[in-house]
Amino acid sequence: MSYTTTFYHIVFRTYRSEMSIPEEYERELYAYIYGIARKLNCQTYRIGGMPDHVHLFVSLPATLPLASFVQQVKTASSKWMKANPHFPAFHGWGHEYAGFSYSIRDKSKIVGYILRQKEHHKRVSFAEEYHALVEAHGIVVDDRYFLRDD
Repeated sequence: MSYTTTFYHIVFRTYRSEMSIPEEYERELYAYIYGIARKLNCQTYRIGGMPDHVHLFVSLPATLPLASFVQQVKTASSKWMKANPHFPAFHGWGHEYAGFSYSIRDKSKIVGYILRQKEHHKRVSFAEEYHALVEAHGIVVDDRYFLRDD
């Protein structure tokens, strides 16, 4: 028997960063995403976000690659949101996503960060947050393609 665990902080946004996740229905979306993750045998520690983006902190099983997890979450939730009258302005998810690996020791820090999203975004835009997160993880951002959906 092998013993593995991977923890990811995943961030993705709505198509063209449209404000299409109404605050009064965000928990409904998060519950749906939680259900997707559960069916994929993932442990979800926190889901949160803003009207234009979502943060997840999850642990994936060794047999599930990050890209596959994100694709399945985005595909299923997109279909569900487009059919749900609570999300009339939703046109899909943006093309890119960010996924950062962490240790179990970072769990409370990342969960807290996701919990404080509404407070955080009173001072910082999503583009600033996303750019800083990507660069903090050693990824060079090419601004010609940053947050582009066309």
